[in-house]
This record gives sequence, C-alpha cells and structure tokens, in this order.
Amino acid sequence: MHMNSDISTRFQDFFRSLDYKRAPLPLYLPVEYTLDGGGKRLRPQLLILSYLLYKDKPEDVFNVAAGMEIFHNFTLLHDDVMDNADVRRSKPTVHKKWNNNVAILSGDAMQILAYRYIALAPSEFSKEILDIASETFLQIIEGQQYDMDFESRNDVSPEEYMEMIRLKTSVLLAACMKMGGLMGGASRKDCDILYNIGINAGLAFQLQDDLLDVYGNPDTFGKQIGGDICCNKKTYMYINARRKATPQMLAQLDGWEEWKGDKKLKIQAVTEIYDSLGIKEICKQKSDALFTRALSLFDELDVPSDRKDPLKQFVVSMINREK
Repeated sequence: MHMNSDISTRFQDFFRSLDYKRAPLPLYLPVEYTLDGGGKRLRPQLLILSYLLYKDKPEDVFNVAAGMEIFHNFTLLHDDVMDNADVRRSKPTVHKKWNNNVAILSGDAMQILAYRYIALAPSEFSKEILDIASETFLQIIEGQQYDMDFESRNDVSPEEYMEMIRLKTSVLLAACMKMGGLMGGASRKDCDILYNIGINAGLAFQLQDDLLDVYGNPDTFGKQIGGDICCNKKTYMYINARRKATPQMLAQLDGWEEWKGDKKLKIQAVTEIYDSLGIKEICKQKSDALFTRALSLFDELDVPSDRKDPLKQFVVSMINREK
C-alpha cells in the first residue's frame, strides 16, 4: 500500500524534476545516479501521509519530503564506503562505480542539498523543521559510530544494538512522521504519537532488514545477501547467536570473524549456526512485537479512522516486505 497513486505520481514527478546539473559535472553525476536509482522512498511517503492526516495540500510539504530523502541517500553513499559494499539497489555502489573519494565528496554535496530543500518548509514551521532535522541527522551519525564501534566488540548487548538502530534508522522515519504532522497542524500530542509510531515501526523495519540480509532473495532484496555477516556486523541475530551458542559454536564464530577466504563459505557457516539456534525466530518475534506496538499507537491519534487508514496500511507494508 502506498500513497494515493495521483499524489505519489505528483511527488515522483517533483522529485525527478529537481535539478542537480551544476559544475563540476563529476561531483553531481553520482548524485543523479544515486537519486535516480529507485529505492522505496519510505521517508517522503511517511512524511506526506502523516501530513495528509490533517490537511489536503501535499505539494506544500514536497520540498521537505525531498530533502529528507536526499539526506537518507547521502548516508547510504558513506555507509557503502565504510562497509565496502558492492551493490545497492541492484546496481554497483557509487564507490565501486567511481571511487571512494567521489562517493565521499558527492555524499557531502547531497547533505547540503538536503538542507536546501528542508529549509523551504512553510515559513511558520521552518525553524522547528530545521531543528528537528539537525537533531535527527546528528543522531543518525551517532548511530553509525556505534555501529562501527560494535564491529570490534563481542560483548554487545541486545539493548545496545536496539539503541544503535534506533539512532541509525528509526529516528529518521520518526522525524519524517513528526514533520508531516507538524506541517499539517497536528497537536503536540499527535506529533509525539506519530514520532513514537515511527520509532517502533523503524525498529521493526531494521530487524526485518537484518533478517532479509541473511534469509532474503537476492533477486528482490537489491543487496548482497550475507553482507552483514561478511562485515562482522553485530546485528540482533548475531548478538543473540553468541548469547545462545555453545562453547564450540562460539569458537567457530570467532574463527569466521577472522576469515579472509571465500565469503560464501563464511555466510553459509554462520547461517547454519543461526538455523541451529533458532535465531531467525527470535529476531522475528522481536520485530513482530515492535510492529504490534506501532499499530496500537494509531488508536491514540485524534484523527478520524478513515483518514488514518492510508498511513496505517503503508506502515503495514513496510514490515511485510521482501526487499
């Protein structure tokens, strides 16, 4: 389920119309390559659907929605460099198609472009929208630092991991929902509820992403299956595997962390350990609980039920996905 098809088409047309054709061309070609490369556009859709709970002029928030999407894509460029990822959205990553320096600098340009469009929020909301964006963007970078720190630790707790993904993933979804509600004229209470829906849905979404990274279909997932295992990412599944593993399994996991050989062997071996410990089910149960919490919060919004349905159904579609 997505936005009304007419509104979705109007936003997509608006987003494609944004002009990045500036000099020097080598700086902006990777920006176009990234932003024209598809993606789920979750963040702008959440922002616009949250706005539509209260008002019916979605074009008023298209600039902010575009800015949040551009910032999200900026983080992907830099994440792919740090993770040495080969594929994003079924295409070579920017640092593979060009090089690391190009990915870093083009990503920097995207960060500035994001602020340019976010600053075009309706004037009565611009200060608060920029404040939300700035705090959110700092939290995302803090989450990325935790993610990198965890790579060298084997004592990361599930609670630490959940806080890391709250920062790295959930706060951006939550901020989009809060911004949409704010610009729609929602009460402070409703803005806070929308933010909390975004936090819980974002956590469930990231746990689903962790599952798909191991158990997804590479033809639909759009990224290399097993990438988290190859990079020794301390995901919710890996952390729980270490907590449940026998001493023999722990020794095997330690050995695979140091493995420099065939990636496929490593992915297969670690996945087999997950299977033997029921880790897929543990992760799914946690994701389902967060998803249920997100949906229950819709009941607290001071909005007629029929206006809630498009946003609620979209949140459902976020979790029940294969890519």
